[in-house]
Amino acid sequence: MKEKILKLLKDNKNEFVSGQEISEQLNVSRTAIWKYINGLKEEGYEIESVSRKGHMLLSTPDILNYEEISEYLSTQHIGREIFYYDSIDSTNIKAKELVYNNEGHGTVVIAEEQTHGRGRLGRDWSSPNRKGIWMSIILKPQIEPQDAAKITQIAAAAVWKAINQIGVITQIKWPNDIVLNGKKVCGILTEMSGELNRLNYLVVGIGINANIDNDEFPKKILNMATSLKNETGKEINRRELVALILNNFEALYNKLINDNSTEEAIKICKENSALIGKNVRLIIKGEEKEAKAIDINEDGELIVKDKEGNISKVISGEVSVRGLYGYI
Repeated sequence: MKEKILKLLKDNKNEFVSGQEISEQLNVSRTAIWKYINGLKEEGYEIESVSRKGHMLLSTPDILNYEEISEYLSTQHIGREIFYYDSIDSTNIKAKELVYNNEGHGTVVIAEEQTHGRGRLGRDWSSPNRKGIWMSIILKPQIEPQDAAKITQIAAAAVWKAINQIGVITQIKWPNDIVLNGKKVCGILTEMSGELNRLNYLVVGIGINANIDNDEFPKKILNMATSLKNETGKEINRRELVALILNNFEALYNKLINDNSTEEAIKICKENSALIGKNVRLIIKGEEKEAKAIDINEDGELIVKDKEGNISKVISGEVSVRGLYGYI
């Protein structure tokens, strides 16, 4: 009901809507209306309430709940159910809990802050309040477990497209990072549950440094991390960016499921790669190996050539990739 009242106020923004009108349209008591209005005010919505006039929405807060994202959303399934939290340990952890509570395909978990955010290989991820996009997507695809890595490439391509649509040109650092001016602005963590020949579910975690200022980053990552705002000098509309990511993700994901095709996603990852053509360090179980990144194949694997000229495939779950002289 709160969502319906909010929509009614948004449809009449900067105009008073009487309590009687709300009551008649939504079939709810005046007492209940006051309760929902006060709840919206507590969430940060600026609403003027005047006796005999009603309620007028003056401004909306910068928050990532469904009501604020939905106006930009064009998906059929992805993001049509959103679990929104002000603060949470990890959106991936919560998403996996929700799977076991029978939440369905396409459900999204979004938090304004993560207290124990994680990246690949167990790395910590800084997630300050209302400064970034911290979300996880629950997927239940009918694909083989060995094809799960393709989902990470789809997510990377979707994020790249979304950021490009708001006017910022980035690169993709295989397998799961988006970089801007040589520094990381986004990380993707794909986790799965499955058996030998059966995939139960996937959770795709996406963390984007949207509006974090330099002094808000931990000092230990300042040389490798940045934010979209830092690099562009502009405040990012987080609500629009979330929706664009989900819109692009669903379109690319459907091509995999319906047509068994990742052609567009892999093309985006290849054409905007931060690694292809460069010499890199492959860090596998603590051991380093130097090689040249030469391609990304149709399965989303990195193709590298070592000093002896041997060509091999690199599987994302087993390796960390670093540039010879910096992050990329």
